[in-house]
Amino acid sequence: MQELKLTSPMPVSVNHYIKPRAFIVHGKPQISLYETAEAKEFKNEFIRYVKEQVKVQDFHPSTNKFQHYYVECNFYFPRTHMDANNHWKILLDAITESEAVWLDDSQVCERVNKILYDAKNPRIEMRIFPVTYVGIFPDQESADQFRQRCTGCNRYRNGRCSILLKAFECRVQEEITGLTCTKYKIKE
Repeated sequence: MQELKLTSPMPVSVNHYIKPRAFIVHGKPQISLYETAEAKEFKNEFIRYVKEQVKVQDFHPSTNKFQHYYVECNFYFPRTHMDANNHWKILLDAITESEAVWLDDSQVCERVNKILYDAKNPRIEMRIFPVTYVGIFPDQESADQFRQRCTGCNRYRNGRCSILLKAFECRVQEEITGLTCTKYKIKE
């Protein structure tokens, strides 16, 4: 199983990532959000680093929009009373914008492994790797067995069965209980 290891300097928190800007349009107050200069600078540098590391580590992302990835992190904060949740957004947005690891950050399962304190070298150490589940199935073997059984069903239609397709899109369906399709009907 391939994995990508990244080390990020401490990014700005979500509180300093995006700010509101008020203005008047046709006499009515409006608000738009903008990325702060500090956030843009972090993202530009981190995106460059991510692209470089993908090449150096020979990481090959999937083009499957339903392939999920674990992102495990160890946070090394410069001081206590900092919140790991406030740093995920900018990290995942930057990795997504790099277009080198996944298609969209909706594919990410975040995990905080440790929160430690290092005033001299604050950072976030990340390990990115594909999940082992495939769609609603616990592993590739279970997915293959389910698909193989489907080939003998009337609904299969060369793999275009909507139940089968949705199962591989991680969609839970009442037609599948356990790992058995209740709509299975032997081909005639």
